[in-house]
Amino acid sequence: MEKSILPPGWNVPEVFRNRLGAKVGRQRPMAADDHLLLMLHAPPKPEENERVGRFFWRAPDGLWSSNGLGSGPAALNQHLDEYYSIIQHLDEQEEKAASADEYFEIIEAVAPICRATRNLHQVLQETRALCPDIREIIDLRDRAYELERTAELLYNGTKDGLEFAIAKRAEEQAKSSEHMALSAHRLNSLVAFFFPIATLTAVFGVNLPHGYEDSKPPYAFLIVIAVGLTLGAMLSAFVSRSQDD
Repeated sequence: MEKSILPPGWNVPEVFRNRLGAKVGRQRPMAADDHLLLMLHAPPKPEENERVGRFFWRAPDGLWSSNGLGSGPAALNQHLDEYYSIIQHLDEQEEKAASADEYFEIIEAVAPICRATRNLHQVLQETRALCPDIREIIDLRDRAYELERTAELLYNGTKDGLEFAIAKRAEEQAKSSEHMALSAHRLNSLVAFFFPIATLTAVFGVNLPHGYEDSKPPYAFLIVIAVGLTLGAMLSAFVSRSQDD
């Protein structure tokens, strides 16, 4: 026989073990002979392909047991508390997020939480209809709805933030491209203006006597370099000016 994924010490109806496979599967409730079994998922982590199962068994005497969170209704409340803590932590990250990478990281984390809380609320709603006499399910169901709603609001808010960050980045890139195009146009205008005279002087030569032909280096050379760098810096500043200037 295959080993049951339920704790071996649980005296549950055999039908529960027969309906379970080697993995937890989807979140769902089971009821038989006044026994109730909730098969839930631990809060999923980003890029986690397999869900970790959590089982909550209510015996006919009203005693709750779990496979990792202790006994009593507090075990289910602790299960919901873990989801609440994760959602709160992601909400704080979303408030501080500024870049598309940060928003995308939050979406990766909150998307599986959204699905898990939605299914968790559905399971508790089904349990309420299945076992209307179990009063503690009402509060648990209402808490699960709040978690589902909060997770969905966080997911949608993060998506809006991501879209805004992407749009803002695209606008900045568009402005940068426009600025570069303007600079290139100015540079091309300067080249076109001086190209004819530069070509003519290169072909015919216009060397004029200036008195520095016989001066000892490197003073004249250094002066020419300094003047050239100064003019180059001025020209670069002019070409790099934004269109608003």
